[in-house]
Amino acid sequence: MKLDPFQVMQEDSPNAYILHLSGELDLSIVPQLRSALEQVMNRSDKALVLNLRGLTYIDSTGIGIIVSVLKYRDEMKAPFFVREIPPAIQRLFDLTGISRYLKEGIEDEA
Repeated sequence: MKLDPFQVMQEDSPNAYILHLSGELDLSIVPQLRSALEQVMNRSDKALVLNLRGLTYIDSTGIGIIVSVLKYRDEMKAPFFVREIPPAIQRLFDLTGISRYLKEGIEDEA
């Protein structure tokens, strides 16, 4: 039984498509996350921001999705940022080496 069910809330701001992720990001929710990403992934008119403030857990599948988004947006030359990374998840990003590729940004957005 999951304590923190995964949720995605989309927010459109003047400068970004922001996906607020909360709960546990693991293999079981891949279809839900991919569905949310498909709506904004190809749109290069604004930055794509993943706000991880509410994320309580991420497994290797979740990390893989973030890396895929990073590579795809880079190929499109479209901005991609990760924001408000919880300390435990930041430590995992540091250990896996992806922290150096992630940018925090769009500071003017709430």
